[in-house]
Amino acid sequence: MKLRAVLQYTSILAPAALTLGLLSSPAQAADMKSYDSSKQSFWQHPPPDWFLGDETADMKGLAPPSGPATPTPLAELQDNLKKVKLPAGFKIEVYASGLPEARQMAWGDNGTLFVGSYNATNVYAVTDVDGKRSVKTILKGLNMPTGLAVRDGALYVIAIDKLLRYDNVEANLDHMPAPTVAYDDMPPYVAHGWKYIVTDKTGSMYLPFGPPFNVGIPPTSVSQVRRVDPKTGLAEIMALGVRNSVGGDIDPRSGDYWFTENARDWMSDDIPSDKLNHITKIGQHFGYPYCHQGDMPDPKFARGHTCDEFTPPVVKLGAHVAPLGMKFYTGSQFPAEYQNNIFIAEHGSWNRHKYQGARIDRVVVDADGKNAHQEVFAQGWLTGDQDYAGRPTDILQAKDGSLLVADDWAGAIYRISYAK
Repeated sequence: MKLRAVLQYTSILAPAALTLGLLSSPAQAADMKSYDSSKQSFWQHPPPDWFLGDETADMKGLAPPSGPATPTPLAELQDNLKKVKLPAGFKIEVYASGLPEARQMAWGDNGTLFVGSYNATNVYAVTDVDGKRSVKTILKGLNMPTGLAVRDGALYVIAIDKLLRYDNVEANLDHMPAPTVAYDDMPPYVAHGWKYIVTDKTGSMYLPFGPPFNVGIPPTSVSQVRRVDPKTGLAEIMALGVRNSVGGDIDPRSGDYWFTENARDWMSDDIPSDKLNHITKIGQHFGYPYCHQGDMPDPKFARGHTCDEFTPPVVKLGAHVAPLGMKFYTGSQFPAEYQNNIFIAEHGSWNRHKYQGARIDRVVVDADGKNAHQEVFAQGWLTGDQDYAGRPTDILQAKDGSLLVADDWAGAIYRISYAK
């Protein structure tokens, strides 16, 4: 059943509706906070403790690292890639550089590589003419346009609360047309509001909606994955109980949607684990905020729930590895055993005293989610306890079967290829 999405944020919550936890214990209830969320200004400027609050004493003082002010120079990128370890037969090289805060990638019908960005507010186009690549900023000033897709010659860009469509895009790279709003039933807050687009064979788009805080009882319109028809603006809720997903893909074997999820922060260096999830039926609940990693009740927000009420992850990816973009491999360049494997870009930690992640993971799994095996495919961007040379953000398969990797820390795109 389709619906005109869910109600807008301004009409969902009464002032008392967003009390963060209503536990039976008076002592526990005293620890909870409540907010007046009835005004639109609340959502545009949410309380600062929502996003980075609720830390334990041991975790206090950690904060997200600030990336380089400018993209890493080409010579330094090439030197950094010499330290990246890959399985035998694989190599990595710079595909394009000079793309500040590069995020999701998508191919145009004529071979243009489109790339979104984080705080840079830009969308880039990478063109290749006779082996010479050039990077052009085709859109500027958008509200965190991390997610994009190409469908029927149109570029779709999601900028927090608007899904924008730019028609006939590859013929207009020098003079982009005015956008059409394809879908806008989305709250405007930035915290966990950045998104990723996955398009299925029908043209519908899977969009994740994260709650605007680290952990809490989520507003009705978020902590979910929606499937949106950009032609009609109709949407349906595919999954609930999702904290922060910025990556996913359609399994070519089953047509099911799989997605990565970043778990809550501030519990400890080693819990809870980030996740790889699989939607097998509409309306599954993946646990947030009541249960983390499939088997860990939240110490404050479980509210009497048990973890067996919710859908567990297919794979626990590790604590604070920050999995983002992912793709099923369907090419023929890699060895046969890589067919239908999942490649995941792990952005890497911030909420951990010693960082981990900043690598590409490979997951081998059956179409039904069974017999999952996880291993590191590429690593070497983490250069110290809290030092990065790069932070992978997305994966995209090229026409020749190689893989492209976006890196928002270095502002670059890499190419991973295989030769016997």
